[in-house]
Amino acid sequence: MGFFRAGIAVLIGCLTVSCGGGGGGGGNSDNSNTSTISMAELGKRLFFDTNLSSGSNQSCGTCHDPDNGFADPRVSVTSPVSEGSVGGEFGDRNAPTAAYASFAPSFGEVADQDQTPETNSNYQGGQFLDGRAVDLVEQAKGPFLNPVEMNNTSEAEVVAKVQNSDYSSDFIAVFGTDAFNDTTMAYHNIATAIAAFEASSEVNRFSSKFDAYLMGSYTMTASEQRGFDLFMDAEVTKCANCHTVGDTPETSLFTNFRYYNIGTPINLNNPAYLADNSFIDIGLGASSAIAASDRAGERGKFKVPTLRNVELTAPYMHNGVYATLEETVLHYDIQVANLFITPEMNDDNIAAEMNAGTFVGLGLSDQDRADLVNFMKTLTDGYF
Repeated sequence: MGFFRAGIAVLIGCLTVSCGGGGGGGGNSDNSNTSTISMAELGKRLFFDTNLSSGSNQSCGTCHDPDNGFADPRVSVTSPVSEGSVGGEFGDRNAPTAAYASFAPSFGEVADQDQTPETNSNYQGGQFLDGRAVDLVEQAKGPFLNPVEMNNTSEAEVVAKVQNSDYSSDFIAVFGTDAFNDTTMAYHNIATAIAAFEASSEVNRFSSKFDAYLMGSYTMTASEQRGFDLFMDAEVTKCANCHTVGDTPETSLFTNFRYYNIGTPINLNNPAYLADNSFIDIGLGASSAIAASDRAGERGKFKVPTLRNVELTAPYMHNGVYATLEETVLHYDIQVANLFITPEMNDDNIAAEMNAGTFVGLGLSDQDRADLVNFMKTLTDGYF
């Protein structure tokens, strides 16, 4: 697929560094301390440290739980947005999985302009659902300072917490004895270490039934195989047009990292909608990552999510409007009419096959939809 782990490939693998001295203060740092730790191991400690939030009650792992496909186990259709460190504070989007995010290219324009109308997309890559962070390092900087997430007041506050942590010597081991001398650089390095963990095999496991299938060590059930065949049908379901599949696990990320408006219904339980029933999330159209002159044409578009671990990451869509995979499949089928409340963005940006008045559905049977769901469940890590 040609996608690379943008800007962080050098951080993963077998990188291990040692520290033989102190400097920077805090935690266990002293002149007699030695620490040997990899960048990813340091990132893991940062990722799961609840002390890095204003209430010492939330970490990156709170909203990206490994047992929940690195998504938030606390959310549902009726409560679709993660609560921040400050109780009662919410954003307006369903937190996506952190797994496999490291494979996204840096945010930019799509080079291949030879696209069919129903898969027209002008941008790809980046992080967050609207691509506003160019890469994983920049993404990791955001939640610490977001008042509806971890709610720190400044980069300096986050750096001070790391400096006073019980793993500050590990931070010095990785980034040097002057690791805490420059706040801006220290904050950048915190994000760099987190990105290294997110790029590690612990987060990107490639250990599903489907991965075993690609390696010849798993035989799909009849239903799973029918679902896979449907999924790959470029004329009927078109699933793999956007949720792309290759010949190997690492080229089967089940996303092309591009941006589309697929006519997602309003979620009446979204805290932003409950606060203001005129709320409309215009996605990429509001992103600072694109020129202001391009924003009208990108209204309502969101990045295609990976389907890996999708069995574990309900609710679905950017606003968590669907509770189950069955409902999500119905979104694309003729019975979508039975689920629609109001498309959040009902305008010309909705992909061609979803345009009002022209959408005719896929004509799938109940068995077809069940087969598709059974196939998607083969994408859950932990089979081996």
